[in-house]
Amino acid sequence: TDTTMRDGHQSLLATRMRTYDIVGIAGTYARALPQLLSLECWGGATFDVAMRFLTEDPWERLSKVREAAPNLLLQMLLRGANGVGYTNYPDNVVQHFVKQAASGGVDLFRVFDCLNWVENMRVAMDAVGAEGKLVEAAMCYTGDILDPARAKYDLKYYVGLAKELEAAGAHIIAVKDMAGLLKPAAARVLFKALREATDLPIHFHTHDTSGLSAATVLAAVESGVDAIDAAMDSFSGNTSQPCLGSIVEALKGTERDPGLDPQWIRHISFYWEAVRNQYAAFESDLKGPASEVYLHEMPGGQFTNLKEQARSLGLETRWHEVAQAYHDVNLMFGDIVKVTPSSKVVGDMALMMVSQDLTVADVENPAKDIAFPDSVVSMLRGDLGQSPGGWPPALQKKALKGEKSITVRPGSLLKPADLKASRKDIETKLERKLSEYEFASWLMYPKVFTDFAAAQETYGPVSVLPTPTYFYGMKSEDEI
Repeated sequence: TDTTMRDGHQSLLATRMRTYDIVGIAGTYARALPQLLSLECWGGATFDVAMRFLTEDPWERLSKVREAAPNLLLQMLLRGANGVGYTNYPDNVVQHFVKQAASGGVDLFRVFDCLNWVENMRVAMDAVGAEGKLVEAAMCYTGDILDPARAKYDLKYYVGLAKELEAAGAHIIAVKDMAGLLKPAAARVLFKALREATDLPIHFHTHDTSGLSAATVLAAVESGVDAIDAAMDSFSGNTSQPCLGSIVEALKGTERDPGLDPQWIRHISFYWEAVRNQYAAFESDLKGPASEVYLHEMPGGQFTNLKEQARSLGLETRWHEVAQAYHDVNLMFGDIVKVTPSSKVVGDMALMMVSQDLTVADVENPAKDIAFPDSVVSMLRGDLGQSPGGWPPALQKKALKGEKSITVRPGSLLKPADLKASRKDIETKLERKLSEYEFASWLMYPKVFTDFAAAQETYGPVSVLPTPTYFYGMKSEDEI
């Protein structure tokens, strides 16, 4: 699977890739690399960023890629009960979104939960299955299965989770190593055990923050994994995925040769290299591998965003304190799975603690009053679901200040959205009819969509503009 069109730029360029540049190469993928399992090109942060920062319709992007690459499976990332948002939605909102995504062109849905809680994945998985699409159920990897001190997430945990996902209706099992923590030796143990535990195809996703991911991918391939994620050469490395071209070359002539043409990979990578130069303003300042990832365990997609948040708070020179605080907060929360949106909660707390010079002892001190971020209170209340082993009782009690927590699936407490009334309200406000796709956008992000619709009304479809013009404006003698 090539991830350049989604996680590659989400990890390296703050998700700022425009439809104009994606569509410009999609047809070449279809003609030159038909052996790819899939193109990951949608979902995750790309959905709201398209509307919020690029003034683009994410559904139009999906449609154009579908048209340009009719012979390739299109893959998206779906956050289970969180859809493509950061909160729990009513079940019928998630179902409506999946229905539109399926009709819009998505073939393979990678569904995950930010706490690995299968109960939070069932509605989305069932909805994908009902549309006749591929359900790739992902278990998020954290900890280290070879470290006795991290026994909470041991081999037994992951094997049991894989079996639970298979029983829930998965067609494919994904191991989503969102921070790039899985090391080669652990990969051999994990994938050998998973291969023995299930007959379902196994798909491996990782990040190269540590610089070790290519070795881990090759170890996974040797241990029987069926599919791997990689990014085109010029969009690989650092917090992105490992290098597709190098992995193909490493496997060339072996029993696991994927059959992809290295010459075409280089051709496509040259295109992406030229495109990437236009997004220099969004590049992170990470110059090379960072073994510090094994300390803080930040997802690749969060690393650059959290660094930018730290800079905006005046904490740029204290980044390593933020990284240490992220580690400390994770353990304070009970050592949780950290991926959107749970990773954001850990980041919020870490930034608050560093900016206010607080320690874990300060936060846990019953006599010291702490103004917890809203996201922390929400998570400890159970709004995102349940973490393996539950939440630390004393911390939960302090954060909730007498408020009751929930232990059931949050979506089960939400009343079904009145879709008919909601549609009428927004159509009245905008004074026009909405397509099902537009309505799905509004259900996920009411304000973001409303602002986007207003911008479209004012400026028209700016997605047709070349990227330098969109970001930096026209220079003297430029023509479009």
